[in-house]
Amino acid sequence: MNIHEYQGKAVLKEYGAPVSAGFPALSVAEAVEAAKKLPGPLYVVKSQIHAGGRGKGKFKELPADAKGGVRLAKSIEEVESHAKEMLGNTLVTAQTGPAGKQVNRLYIEDGSDISKEFYLSALVDRETSRVAFVVSTEGGMDIEKVAHDTPEKILTFSVDPATGIMPHHGRTVAKALGLGGEQAKQAATVLGQVYAAFVGKDMAMLEINPLIVTTQGQVKCLDAKVSFDSNSLYRHPELMELRDETEEDAKEIEASKHDLAYIALDGTI
Repeated sequence: MNIHEYQGKAVLKEYGAPVSAGFPALSVAEAVEAAKKLPGPLYVVKSQIHAGGRGKGKFKELPADAKGGVRLAKSIEEVESHAKEMLGNTLVTAQTGPAGKQVNRLYIEDGSDISKEFYLSALVDRETSRVAFVVSTEGGMDIEKVAHDTPEKILTFSVDPATGIMPHHGRTVAKALGLGGEQAKQAATVLGQVYAAFVGKDMAMLEINPLIVTTQGQVKCLDAKVSFDSNSLYRHPELMELRDETEEDAKEIEASKHDLAYIALDGTI
């Protein structure tokens, strides 16, 4: 089961991970009210769909040169303008396919002054039966492209479930990202928080792209793409409340009601 970015960040925050302040919005009016609650003067208006590549995506109903699904705003009026353009329109990204997905929710977030961008993800390594981490200095980019073009910039390692995160894991991440001093300590702390969230909530995948260092020297999770192991959801009724069925295929929803593993594909059967 997948959830939206703002929901994923709420889960991370529950485990102490540093995220920017922000509020979800289902309407233009809610987007404006959300912006008024934030300190500003920079805001980020983010489309909430279950797909990556939102920033580079294009809206079907807008001109080809229109901005994507993640936009900066320097005023509340600009937040309102972006919200009007994005809500109800269809966003097409590399992961949605040509059909795209309608944007029904926004996330209005406090802007960050970014100094560095990194990539951090956790997933289940079925070969070793461990949680594996993928780390790269190339944050904000498609990790598939990085893996293809510059694989040497990607580090992977797994964590023994008997010990969990150890100090050497934090040092490994800090070295891979070229961090030292206080930022190295922060990165190690975030790694532990991410691992705790991953195991505690029975996640199948957690991707933070980008993990940033602000100009003030703070390490922060600027994005969160989260999916959970559907077989474990009976242990987490609070997570079931986060399910957005408008993002799922109707046939898959019907199949899940009968505990069937069903994946809709192209074609007619």
